[in-house]
Amino acid sequence: MALTAIGLCARALLKIGAAGIASFADGTAEAEVAAALYAPTRDALLSAHGWSFATLHAGLARLADPPEGTAPAGPEHAFALPDGFLRALSAGRGGRMRGLEYRIQGGTLRAAADAVILTYLHRPAEESFPPFFDQALIARLAAEFCLPLTENSSRAEMLWRLADAEFRRARLIDTQQDSQDRFEDFTLIEARQGGGVA
Repeated sequence: MALTAIGLCARALLKIGAAGIASFADGTAEAEVAAALYAPTRDALLSAHGWSFATLHAGLARLADPPEGTAPAGPEHAFALPDGFLRALSAGRGGRMRGLEYRIQGGTLRAAADAVILTYLHRPAEESFPPFFDQALIARLAAEFCLPLTENSSRAEMLWRLADAEFRRARLIDTQQDSQDRFEDFTLIEARQGGGVA
């Protein structure tokens, strides 16, 4: 079942023994803490790894007039970053998705190229988070919520350790979704298949 932002926060609150929430505007201490910490915690976790479900490619629009005070230096051009942009992974041009040198400055991408294809992390809707990311985010939220709501530092430390373990597990699962490298040219395999070494 896909979880909303409120559903993710409610589960994290349950993990620390606090009351759940139905809205960020409930007027309770739990709702205030969740409202203050949810978005930055979600974005930090999304930015911490090249999640397959949060990775997009986009051709960027070149800016004729970059924002004031951010004029490119030298032969660089400025490009608008896409909506929901969190972190750049690579940039390229033509049919290549990488290999182009760039820098992010003042809310724009700068590169010495006329066109840029950016591979980047974006902020997807919560309902599209895979279950392994939900669990990592719930664990991280519980760790973030614990101290302001319970003032129990030893419990908060334990929850941070659990959150780190969930993050590592989620990262491993996400990485395993890519095509695995195959041995194409491995002498020992060829030797066994050929009946011996020449």
